Amino acid sequence: MHSHKQLLKEQNTSKKLPQHIGILIDGNRRWAKEKKLSSYQGHEKGIQRVIEIINYAFLKQIKVITLFGFSTENWKRSKKEVNYLMALFTKFAKKYTPEFHKKGIQFRHIGNLAGLPRSLQQEIIKAQQLTSSNKIMYLNIALNYGGRDEVVRAVKKILEEKLTPDDITEKTLMDHLDTAGLPDVDLVIRTSGEQRLSNFLPLQSTYAELYFPLVYWPDFDTHQFDLALEKFASRKRRFGK
Repeated sequence: MHSHKQLLKEQNTSKKLPQHIGILIDGNRRWAKEKKLSSYQGHEKGIQRVIEIINYAFLKQIKVITLFGFSTENWKRSKKEVNYLMALFTKFAKKYTPEFHKKGIQFRHIGNLAGLPRSLQQEIIKAQQLTSSNKIMYLNIALNYGGRDEVVRAVKKILEEKLTPDDITEKTLMDHLDTAGLPDVDLVIRTSGEQRLSNFLPLQSTYAELYFPLVYWPDFDTHQFDLALEKFASRKRRFGK
């Protein structure tokens, strides 16, 4: 009798799996509105789904998962909602980091850390320090993230190193991004049916396959995740050839 983990392992070896999946979490508020719930309940359900998908991706042996939680543009939302989300992210980092650490998952924040509330910054730093030597899976959480902002910060880091123009290559730029050292994104998933990348990992997603399921994030369960993997496996990737 095969265990669930063994079956997953066998399935994984027979299918082409993405090494790096980027997910734009979208639809929490619309999901809540349709169910006559508060937007806060939608975000709570969204966090539950985040944990489920991280654990399932871990079982499926996905090497890197990047979740877009809060963009540099999301500060335009109401102060009350922003404060609620920041508290939710702080709670998430505090509560789940020990569990991720036990599994060998490395936690990484991508985005502009300095712009986040101090309490959240502290939890992120603690989570990164605790899990820094883990190599089984990499979990990137994008908070206060914007792709253009990331490029600007990378260029500033390069300038600080006082490199000559001849020293600067594509690799130089990629090595100074928030995702330095990790493979490029193979598959981008955006829930809720919206078909935009919204400033998400523009350089890392150059050759990524795009998948736009018509479900809101709180309904994106493990079955939906499997459908995304099947869609990826069925596509022929050309990398510009």
